[in-house]
Amino acid sequence: MTHVIELVEHAAAVGVALPDAVGRALAAGDIVDAAPDPYVSGQWSLKAGSKVGAVAVAVPGDDGPITVRVTPKVSIARLFFLLGYSLTPKGGWRDGEVDVAGHRDLSPTLAHAVERQIDRALRQGLLQGYRVTEETSLVVRGRIREAEQMRRRFGATLPVEVEYDEFTTDIAENRLLRAAVERLLRLPGVPHDVRRGLLHQRARLADVTVIRRGQPLPDWQPNRLNSRYQHALHLARTVLEDASVEHAPGGLRIDGFLFDMNKLFEDFVTVALREACRRLGHSARLQDSHHLDEANAIRMRPDFVLYEPGGAPCAVVDAKYKAEKREGFPDADLYQMLAYCTALGLREGHLVYAKGNAPHAAHTVRHAGIVIHQHALDLDQEPSGLLSDVEEVATRLVSTPRV
Repeated sequence: MTHVIELVEHAAAVGVALPDAVGRALAAGDIVDAAPDPYVSGQWSLKAGSKVGAVAVAVPGDDGPITVRVTPKVSIARLFFLLGYSLTPKGGWRDGEVDVAGHRDLSPTLAHAVERQIDRALRQGLLQGYRVTEETSLVVRGRIREAEQMRRRFGATLPVEVEYDEFTTDIAENRLLRAAVERLLRLPGVPHDVRRGLLHQRARLADVTVIRRGQPLPDWQPNRLNSRYQHALHLARTVLEDASVEHAPGGLRIDGFLFDMNKLFEDFVTVALREACRRLGHSARLQDSHHLDEANAIRMRPDFVLYEPGGAPCAVVDAKYKAEKREGFPDADLYQMLAYCTALGLREGHLVYAKGNAPHAAHTVRHAGIVIHQHALDLDQEPSGLLSDVEEVATRLVSTPRV
């Protein structure tokens, strides 16, 4: 029987009975805050942070895996809107294209979304392209790798070390889709109908090389030929990159998928602001590198820096997804923004939070004349209202005065 532990993002800690090996694995994997009860053996305190989703820990010799499911505070539909907009702000899969209402948990919704996007990408058949192949051959094909031939087969006529361009379906785009399908088939809680769809997509991609665990993901570049693949590829990379949980500490196998709400909120805010400011005639850079000191030894990477048409910075933003705090916004964020404004020569800085119980505020720094604004976005409202609030922040950014 499968044991399921239900947690809520940033909610109070829950006491549960767990094998010590499982508790240590959850803590070591930075999945949840896990601490053993100092007085009761086999009892653990689990507290979810900003990572949401589900992981399954397989216990050798037990009657089933232990699944830890973390529910986000925002609705699944809103979470997927944030993700969809940050991946493809000018269109693509968002509310209405994925039937999120049919799934109450994150893993089934994610698997369903990816399967639908892959199905749309492959309706016209698998994309083909040229791939550089190196091999040992009994016939000359393409180019002879002279250095490799001399190193491995000096003086021999055959076989020949050759390199050639092969027109094939075994290309980076298809490999990413195949890897995402394989990854999702191992997620806990995927419904049978979604699994059937994923198995169908795997059969369509059967001739594509599987990316093994630990191998780097292949690079792809958007172009006219792979345009029908692009939404699916963006989602596939989301599944395959650092949000995936797949390791085996201490002989235990952990499979699952977790969204980091910190990163998801930051990606949405910066992409949405960039699009809004672009419509106002300004350009922006995300995670742009700057330095705090004259010697360029202390690097800073603000989430978002807005530039005037002439190239000078005119506004700086940091996005902060925080749990609600009685005392309001953390002071450390103000100190960080003060450093950004000072280094960039700006009179105003902007912190954008997910709405909690602290109101919008503006603080003027003593002896510096720098004003730090704190904005709060209500993630529970409809997408149109959320984007309208982002537009208001963008309008304030383009009017920010410099020192």
